[in-house]
Amino acid sequence: MAVAMIGALSACGSGSTSSGDSCAPPGLASASAAPVNLAAAQQGGVDRYTTPTTTPVDQIDVRSLELLTPGTISVGTLSDAGPSICVNSKGVFTGFDNELLKAVAAKLGLRITFSGTEFAGLLSQVANDRFDVGSSSITTTDERRRTVDFTNGYDFGYFSLVAPADGPIKGFANLSPSTRIGVVQGTVQDDYVLNTLHLDAVKFPDYATAYANLKSGQIDAWVAPSQQAEGAVRPGDGTAIVENTFSLNNFVAWAVGRDKPRLVAALNSGLDAIIADGTYAKLYTDWVPRELPAGWKPGSKAAPPPQLPDIAAIAKANAEQKSDAGESADSKSTLQKLGDTFFNWDLYQQSFPDLIKTGLVNTLILSLVSGVLGTILGMLLAVAGISRSRWLRWPARIYTDIFRGLPAVVVILIVGLGIGPVVKGLTGNNPYWLGAVALALLAAAYIGEIFRSGIQSVDSGQLEASRAIGFSYRQSMRLVVVPQGVRRVLPALMNQFISLIKDSSLVYFLGLLATQRELFAVGRDLNAQTGNLSPLVAAGIVYLALTIPLTHLVNHIDNRLRTGRPAEVEDDPLPVTAVEKG
Repeated sequence: MAVAMIGALSACGSGSTSSGDSCAPPGLASASAAPVNLAAAQQGGVDRYTTPTTTPVDQIDVRSLELLTPGTISVGTLSDAGPSICVNSKGVFTGFDNELLKAVAAKLGLRITFSGTEFAGLLSQVANDRFDVGSSSITTTDERRRTVDFTNGYDFGYFSLVAPADGPIKGFANLSPSTRIGVVQGTVQDDYVLNTLHLDAVKFPDYATAYANLKSGQIDAWVAPSQQAEGAVRPGDGTAIVENTFSLNNFVAWAVGRDKPRLVAALNSGLDAIIADGTYAKLYTDWVPRELPAGWKPGSKAAPPPQLPDIAAIAKANAEQKSDAGESADSKSTLQKLGDTFFNWDLYQQSFPDLIKTGLVNTLILSLVSGVLGTILGMLLAVAGISRSRWLRWPARIYTDIFRGLPAVVVILIVGLGIGPVVKGLTGNNPYWLGAVALALLAAAYIGEIFRSGIQSVDSGQLEASRAIGFSYRQSMRLVVVPQGVRRVLPALMNQFISLIKDSSLVYFLGLLATQRELFAVGRDLNAQTGNLSPLVAAGIVYLALTIPLTHLVNHIDNRLRTGRPAEVEDDPLPVTAVEKG
């Protein structure tokens, strides 16, 4: 049924063409000069953090770098902020920040692995040794330096104000307390809106969701890193970057745990080395060709300036060509924009292979493992909860109250980040199975209550009758009462399993490899690549293809258990006559 449903949608006629991949290097065609609509620079004073020089890479002892896995740098990154940090159409973590880090690791002779996570938890994950390095266009601030250390800067950052092109907002000065300003939670833009502009912001978990809300009119403006703003705004969106601001002191760097000074020094050495050999200039030109602001360069103070082409001239030529060609995109009605955003059939067809091959497999694994473990633990909790012994009954009740009262994401983070470092020798510092355990602990609290209610709904006469024919209490419960109670709560159990299927998306907060992404994460990454929400709708369709058949299956089983098998009426044989006897 699921395959037929997905196949039918994939076969639908194509609509508007799909958006380009925002996680592919755009090259000099995307070159941009320093913005002319630059607000007053928020100067940070004297640079207090860039190192005067670095140690040559051939003098770095990589065996002393305090890595979680010797010889390998474990990196936490994002998947939805191209062209800086993203997952491309082949399911590989890439982008300017990550390609730079790959080049640095190669200079040091180290391997490198990437895991996707949420920005709001990235710095704490680095600080708690979930990752060696955080790579996410992280703007350094004094507040963040209290949690982690940073390398030297490899990029600079404008804050871009994105707003409807024909709207009243033309700059930061137009923002007011009544303006709905979107930011990604935990970013420096979030801090800028709150502490510099002294305004409240609407907070989102990722850049793609924030921009989608701007396009649909749910927010009035979006404050974003310039790279993400430039990568997101497309002709026909009806939006524009109306103003930028810049802080020279708060550069963009990689985050490292505070107890790893040798690793910070090694990354700084590798960064200087790739600047010196031209690798930095090549990657910068391929991914984020922007005119460097006056007074800033990447690496240590002793590193040579990167040899870049005349980006300002190239940007000017590109702008003239676009002006001559006409900036495509006729204005569209609101309904047309919504249709293109949510119902792009070409993107549906592109999305389903990855959703099924990667997302569906991991969703099923996480759901089945957590479902089985949760059912076993839930049954134990139910039996303990109705036990005559208070030493069993009270712990079961306390466990149920705690795990039913906590938000799912809190439990997942506590298990993944709290227990993860303790058992990293068993898990290889990979939280995939810890996520399944966290889901099982949550499910057990609900399943235990479901079982308990089902067992207690069985008439007490059933227990008395079984005891009367010689069964012990335990035998009566195991053979008579519990089976009847379980049968009565099958629909509720299936509802809980369906909730587990959907809650499996929260495991992404722990940081997963590209091959471990579940349905929602795959859909979100495709959304980030294309700037379109159709991949998320496609992910929702796959969720429906899973849950609707399960709902009807359990209803069928419940109906059969309640009514029994239909009686088969057999024709009575014809009576034997006296003649036939003779």
